[in-house]
Amino acid sequence: MSRELEKRLISIRRHLHQYPELSNEEFETTKSIQTWLEEEGIEIRHTGLKTGVFAEIKGGKPGPTVAIRADIDALPIEERTGLPFASKVKGVMHACGHDFHTAAAIGAAYLLKECQSELSGTVRLLFQPAEEFGGGAVHVIKDGQIDDVDAVIGLHNKPNLPVGTIGIKDGPLMAAVDRFHIVLQGKGSHAAIPQHGKDPIAAAAQLISALQTIVSRNVSPIDSAVVSVTSITGGNTWNVIPGDVTLEGTIRTFNSEIREEVKEKFYSIVNHIAAAFSQEAVIGWFPGPPALHNHPAVTEMARLSARQQSLHVINPEPSMGGEDFAYYLQHIPGTFAFFGTNGNEDWHHPAFTVDEKAIIKGAYFLSESAKDLLYNHGKW
Repeated sequence: MSRELEKRLISIRRHLHQYPELSNEEFETTKSIQTWLEEEGIEIRHTGLKTGVFAEIKGGKPGPTVAIRADIDALPIEERTGLPFASKVKGVMHACGHDFHTAAAIGAAYLLKECQSELSGTVRLLFQPAEEFGGGAVHVIKDGQIDDVDAVIGLHNKPNLPVGTIGIKDGPLMAAVDRFHIVLQGKGSHAAIPQHGKDPIAAAAQLISALQTIVSRNVSPIDSAVVSVTSITGGNTWNVIPGDVTLEGTIRTFNSEIREEVKEKFYSIVNHIAAAFSQEAVIGWFPGPPALHNHPAVTEMARLSARQQSLHVINPEPSMGGEDFAYYLQHIPGTFAFFGTNGNEDWHHPAFTVDEKAIIKGAYFLSESAKDLLYNHGKW
């Protein structure tokens, strides 16, 4: 059974990989997932969302409801893996492994369906759209899909961990994500007579350096934060000082208080430097998901389950990457794990791959962890 299931899940993953879809555009992905679940008699739940699939397996005995979550969207990246099943959609790729997550969760659903009558409770399946760009978890929550859920579990592939290794830790695992957009509005002039203008490029140069002091001089070395300016646009020729410059970037933090302090310091620095150069700063601030904090008791249950499956359990380093699974953890206890896939490149790289031997292991981890949470409800 395990070998047959593994082949089927690899086939599912490869189909998803060839036909990736962006956030909130996962229409064919949604149809495929629903078909694969219905083929095994798994009950589909109603949703008001245009993409995403929600289902459940109701056990033969009363008990809690535990959710398994997988994200289903892809990225606007042109694939460069050379795989025979590479993306057939130009400029779109599963470069973060959501096809892996989906296949593993489908495998977990198949395994749980086989022992449905023995389950003490219900397993809810959340095939979530729009993790990358669309605030998918927030929409799933508003859709009522976790209203009666007692705990939630999920995983994310980790290319730098070997297959068979899983990173599980309670507390903070992934960072809060904030995006910023700044327009420095100066005054253009001829490059030979800069005194007649208000040079936004000079202001931007000072601003980029000053923003780094938010972390180096305002955040304790014991805590973690990152400020990255990732884009700067201004000017279109060599002898003209432009009238404005645009900067974009991101800030990552683990602590909610530090997140607010960093935001305040960011606004102060931007506005003061703009004023020092006699310019105006127009700031756009776009908050993303909060920091992902795993629930201690649920995490310990997943850790024990992983060990029972002979997975090599490690305490992983927290990642400055963001993950909207964090929104679920604001409402219900749960845990999110890093699952070894022995990849050649990290997330969001055009040559990103996963070792498909990890899919069946992921399926068993999710299914066994869900069962253990159902059977041991009083312990978490």
